[in-house]
Amino acid sequence: MGRTLALDIGTKRTGAAISDDLNITAQAVGVRKRTGFKSDLAWVTELMELYEIDRVIVGHPVNMDGSRGERAIATERFAGKLAKTVPVEVVLWDERLTTVAAERALLESNMSRGKRKKVIDQVAAQLILSSWMDAHKISGAP
Repeated sequence: MGRTLALDIGTKRTGAAISDDLNITAQAVGVRKRTGFKSDLAWVTELMELYEIDRVIVGHPVNMDGSRGERAIATERFAGKLAKTVPVEVVLWDERLTTVAAERALLESNMSRGKRKKVIDQVAAQLILSSWMDAHKISGAP
């Protein structure tokens, strides 16, 4: 089983995190400004090749009541296009409250507002990936 890539797709930026080879730990690996699907795809493809990714988890921003708003629908479209383009499984994963949890963690670390803004998306991606891994304990992992 190879590594997993998680993406937190925002309107302005996308955060990314990867798992280790055993899908036990999640590490933030970067944030990129969104400039269009082709550019986003090039970055995701670069990360997939660099880290030998076998699966992509895309944070699905559903509303607290489970309904789909504008951001969830836009994310579904992105994930659908991505799934048609990359040779690995692409999975939508409920990301409710991950950005809130990321913001709280960064506030507790006394990080300045400017620095928080630069890293929050990758921390949210890390939380999305951790949540997915916790729900899908990989066979053979502790």
